Amino acid sequence: MASVTSLTASVHQRLADALSAALPEAGAADPLLRRSDRADFQANGILALAKKAKANPRELATQVVEKITRGDLLADVEVSGPGFLNVTVTDKAIVETLAARAADGDRLGVPLNPHAGTTVIDYAQPNVAKEMHVGHLRSAVIGDALRHMLDFTGEKTIGRHHIGDWGTQFGMLIQYLIENPGELAPADEVDGEQAMSNLNRIYKASRAVFDADEAFKERARKRVVALQSGDKETLGLWQRFVDESKVYFYSVFEKLDMEVRDEEIVGESAYNDMMAETARLLEESGVAVRSEGALVVFFDDIKGKDDQPVPLIVQKADGGFGYAASDLSAIRDRVVGLHATTLLYVVDVRQSLHFKMVFEAARRMGWLNDDVTAHNMGYGTVLGADGKPFKTREGETVRLEDLLDEAVQRAAEVVREKARDLTEEEIQERAFQVGIGAVKYADLSTSANRDYKFDLDQMVSLNGDTSVYLQYAYARIQSILRKAGAETGPVAHPELELAPAERALGLHLDAFGDTVADAAAEYAPHKLAAYLYQLASLYTSFYDKCPVLKADSPAQVENRLFLCDITARTLHQGMALLGIRTPERL
Repeated sequence: MASVTSLTASVHQRLADALSAALPEAGAADPLLRRSDRADFQANGILALAKKAKANPRELATQVVEKITRGDLLADVEVSGPGFLNVTVTDKAIVETLAARAADGDRLGVPLNPHAGTTVIDYAQPNVAKEMHVGHLRSAVIGDALRHMLDFTGEKTIGRHHIGDWGTQFGMLIQYLIENPGELAPADEVDGEQAMSNLNRIYKASRAVFDADEAFKERARKRVVALQSGDKETLGLWQRFVDESKVYFYSVFEKLDMEVRDEEIVGESAYNDMMAETARLLEESGVAVRSEGALVVFFDDIKGKDDQPVPLIVQKADGGFGYAASDLSAIRDRVVGLHATTLLYVVDVRQSLHFKMVFEAARRMGWLNDDVTAHNMGYGTVLGADGKPFKTREGETVRLEDLLDEAVQRAAEVVREKARDLTEEEIQERAFQVGIGAVKYADLSTSANRDYKFDLDQMVSLNGDTSVYLQYAYARIQSILRKAGAETGPVAHPELELAPAERALGLHLDAFGDTVADAAAEYAPHKLAAYLYQLASLYTSFYDKCPVLKADSPAQVENRLFLCDITARTLHQGMALLGIRTPERL
């Protein structure tokens, strides 16, 4: 892949060279370049340099302008205010840079991270034998988007779905199944909905017996011990619960239009054999100490009530292991076994304190260090349209499947209203892409650490910052390209003068590579979403002001088709990185 230099990088280099020539003692000075509404770019770095050199900033700015090599890149550079530089690039430079991006295939000039490593992403963590609800949505959607973005910028990613598949409830479930054989159908004989229906029924029945029958409760507790000690019959029945739950998980993730690989579902149980050794290593190193019979890690800066330290409990006084033991064992496994350079956790912000303590304990052990880092992408809560935690009218947690089904149903109404020459099958296919895209985009366009309102009416609107608006912009471009036919295609014409709306669109298209690189590096899919919304808005303005197929000359038609084509490709690739599809027709 040939490297594509953005206009920002090219202008930055020209100004940096001129700064060095005008003020050699400053060395490699940063012109502090940014986009501006007064010109294409504004450079603010001269003010700080002048202050340091005890020079007049406007005079220094004038000297810098004299040293600038303009060539085909710069149309105008003028001194503004106390010493800013307003920079305008040539139309030719815009079109030539976009042509280089267009020639770069699906990458569109997005750079590969030169420091790429291996990131293990812990996301989409449902619980065995339990329905997925709205609380499971954000981890799955955010984690999937981050994975796409990191993969695209050259990182090797490995998914880890740390499902809840271990603990005391399984003693109750397994004991019930032993005493009521034949109630759980084999996983290969049921679909996702049937699988969860079976699991729900067995869970409720076993819970009723557990609460009413003390003898059964005692047998269930003994069954937990049998599970933890590796009893063959108990493990076999436990595996059936896991397998049937996976059938259900896959059906929900399929509705979310995301891939979950079986080998990446590595639940709490996977670290069961490691936990005793993890505890031993922590205790022998002195990182963890015994306190009231439990093995704990203390932190100077983490205090609770009465200014008492809040410990991380690795092993309880009764010998049982908690979440800290499995999470620390998982870190050991991911660093040593998977050779991870980054550990990325997409978990509820309410677990932030837990992970802060886990990461610090791992750092003290040397499992995390300068070469291996961990980040907690704590995400906010999904709220209802009323701004309160999202619940059903009965006050219950909303099932994720119901939420997704309703989104698709609402999208079908929008698609059917706009549909032209689409069959019912095509309408349903578009409804899936639009509905699921709407849910994902509403989540991803909000900074992950913030709460957001789940409002389907707004999500499937054709107006405003929604995925439907972006999908519609893409479909509109495809319609124009189809109308152009085979005889007239997109061709870049750098010799043409650009209209203001063309320039604005072109400059924004050029920022795609830097935006994706920055959003991936900062784990910020909302920055990519904001870029794509602005791109669709600028395209709408271009479409309204610049006739494409009825432009003034054949060359201008081709050039505007070129702008249409690269906009469509950028929208398509950008949305794909967010895990959202772009239908060819809407």
